[in-house]
Amino acid sequence: MDWVILFVAGLFEAGFTTCLGMHHNTSGAASVAWFVGFIVCLALSMILLLKATQTLPLGTAYAVWTGTGALLTLIIGIIIFKEPTDFWRIFFICTLIASVIGLKFISN
Repeated sequence: MDWVILFVAGLFEAGFTTCLGMHHNTSGAASVAWFVGFIVCLALSMILLLKATQTLPLGTAYAVWTGTGALLTLIIGIIIFKEPTDFWRIFFICTLIASVIGLKFISN
């Protein structure tokens, strides 16, 4: 169950980075709404990370949390923010995925 909590924490990490990007691309009430979303996602991500680290090793949990968040944020960046998709970017995304999966399998 702690791995599920950690994955959901990573989803909220991607959520707060997406909200941050959208906050910069909007103004007025929309900007405020994205900022509120940023705060909510940030808080939920940290609370879930804290919960997951009660039983998972801290270093592993942090690496998986940041890796999951970074991977999802990168995918969101490509889809929503039209970021580039050259060979090396995709190659290193794949190595990131392999690293996160590897950490999951070698952890207790």
